[in-house]
Amino acid sequence: MEYREIGKTGCRASIIGLGCEHLDGKPFAQVNETVSAALDHGVNILDVFMPGREIRENIAKALGARRKDVLIQGHIGSTDLSKQYDISRDLPTVQRYFEDLLRIYGYIDFGMMFFIDSEEDYHGVFDTGFADYVLKLKERGDIRHIGFSSHNPAMAQRIIQTGLPEMLMFSINMAFDLIPAESNALDALSDGLDSAAFHGIDPGRAAFYQLCANKGIGITVMKTLGAGKLISAEHTPFEKPMSVAQCIHYALTRPAVASTLVGCQTAAEVAEAMRYLELSDEERDYSPILGTQRNDFKGNCVYCSHCQPCPAGIDIAAVNKYLDIARLDEAHIPPSIASHYASLSAKGSDCIACGSCEGRCPFGVPVIENMAKAAKLFE
Repeated sequence: MEYREIGKTGCRASIIGLGCEHLDGKPFAQVNETVSAALDHGVNILDVFMPGREIRENIAKALGARRKDVLIQGHIGSTDLSKQYDISRDLPTVQRYFEDLLRIYGYIDFGMMFFIDSEEDYHGVFDTGFADYVLKLKERGDIRHIGFSSHNPAMAQRIIQTGLPEMLMFSINMAFDLIPAESNALDALSDGLDSAAFHGIDPGRAAFYQLCANKGIGITVMKTLGAGKLISAEHTPFEKPMSVAQCIHYALTRPAVASTLVGCQTAAEVAEAMRYLELSDEERDYSPILGTQRNDFKGNCVYCSHCQPCPAGIDIAAVNKYLDIARLDEAHIPPSIASHYASLSAKGSDCIACGSCEGRCPFGVPVIENMAKAAKLFE
């Protein structure tokens, strides 16, 4: 397993985590088998947004003494009144459900303010006692870090600007990134992903990922597989379905992403997700799928590494990623991004302008020009 820093939290997460939603309603034996398989593969982050007591207790029982070895995302405001998933901002209700989660797990690593997508959601969190309650949870040590979940890049950016959260769980997949940021990604998923709505990687979403990297806000990813639609021959919006590995790799190549939380309900599905770690770069490569939309991406790096290998040993995708973040504010490049660039074994200045990368790039990225720009900004 590989591990990444979650922004500035100081925590390191497995690049593939376990989204536990699909274990809800399953017998303990199945929950135990799935959770144990994930842990045995090195998974150390689990998302437990589900408000039902039985699933929470089953996961805790499956973890047993290994609770201390994992990072739990627990959601504040997730309820199941009348046994229906719901979002609550009513403080007594919120407290009742979250304090039951604390009873079960002892503490929560990432206290996630649940589902903030709309103006109404925002006011329900920040114009009530909700946010104050979250702060008190952290002050008491009941949660170690404050996070939130969202599907809306504009709203997520607004929340980050409050200075309250340290990380977030955000829906990222290739189809969502092709839909204009002002569109509702969940509505698009529910109605059926339509390639007619695709207009290249939305600049608003791309800028949002770069902003998160700039500010040290780590991202854990939900909807990695687009609720299974991206890997379905029947439902894919592309010319052919993506593989699980391509979906995971796409999310992991977005700036600020630390972990993809894949929804698995059996040990076999865990093993299928873990195959990603054994595959070659060619097998993970998602650029052939994007290539069917080629005209929409001309000149823009999508960090697919199709340009490799570089004879000068440059990790071109990494240089381009740091360059994109630096371009947000060239006069104030974040020290962390400059440090990441400085740690590269080969830098933009090592480019010999041979052009081999540009010949392989499916999207016409001016790599030589970008390497020179990176050298100018960082070196």
